[in-house]
Amino acid sequence: MSTTTRTLALAAALGSALAVSATAHAAEDGAKEKCFGVALAGKNDCAAGAGTSCAGTSTRDHQADAWKLVPAGTCETTESKTSPTGFGQLAAFTPVAPKAG
Repeated sequence: MSTTTRTLALAAALGSALAVSATAHAAEDGAKEKCFGVALAGKNDCAAGAGTSCAGTSTRDHQADAWKLVPAGTCETTESKTSPTGFGQLAAFTPVAPKAG
């Protein structure tokens, strides 16, 4: 392995470690982010679409326009059965048919 290749590999490894550390640090600090499509029915923190008033008013699991506060950096790795990606979203989205499971 050449010196350049080793240097690039080390830089990539350090960058990954720093990104993981930053996410863990944000979660430890209590930083939160709105995550759409992950709340269970009646368990949303707010914004549950037309005809709802706010917290606890979502009418179905993984509702695309209802959000839940989650530790910062974890939304897009949290399961959502209605999201096009299968994970929570940082903004309301158009739901897909719920995934089985």
